[in-house]
Amino acid sequence: MNILHEIYHRLFEAFGPQHWWPGDTPFEIAVGAILTQNTNWGNVEKAIRNLKRQGALSAKVIHKMSVKELASQIRPAGYFNVKAKRLKSFIDFLVDGYRGSMKRMRDEDLNHLREKLLQVNGIGPETADSMLLYSLEKPVFVIDAYTKRALSRHNIVGKEKSYDEFQELFHSVLKRDVKLFNEYHALFVRVGKTYCKRQRPLCDQCPLRKVGNLQVTH
Repeated sequence: MNILHEIYHRLFEAFGPQHWWPGDTPFEIAVGAILTQNTNWGNVEKAIRNLKRQGALSAKVIHKMSVKELASQIRPAGYFNVKAKRLKSFIDFLVDGYRGSMKRMRDEDLNHLREKLLQVNGIGPETADSMLLYSLEKPVFVIDAYTKRALSRHNIVGKEKSYDEFQELFHSVLKRDVKLFNEYHALFVRVGKTYCKRQRPLCDQCPLRKVGNLQVTH
């Protein structure tokens, strides 16, 4: 069994399905992908609730809002002035390129759309791929700090490697499947929060201990 398959099966057996990413609509998920930068999900949920209470969780409404007004609504997410500008940039992109429709965006070719998203202010590879996978159901693997930490600690990929190099490992070995990529990434988040912590990892309790008979390095 390939080591990536082994990791997936161990994590799924330990944690089960994660039902991630939470959100009622593709648009809400895309907004959450921007708001979750440098904060925890609980704060994002508070910001999204604010937008919902104001009837403002739509591309049309946010497009008409000032940056200052939007910042006040998403304040719980932290870095609200910066994130308001980033969210407005994404909304402008959505409205100008797809008439505000996530469905029209989803119909575009994956590689072409990813290139365009990466040109939007404030959207880097992780945010773009989160939108593509979770909101638009495109088969692209999301690489985050949890994934990098787990793989580098097991000497599978060096921590100095780039985002693209980490991602290519998954794309070259695994079937390009939305459901699999969704579940696998969510499981990395779960194991990272529970056991493979940045400080004081609980290696002796982790379901990935001795995976592939590789030595774990902190």
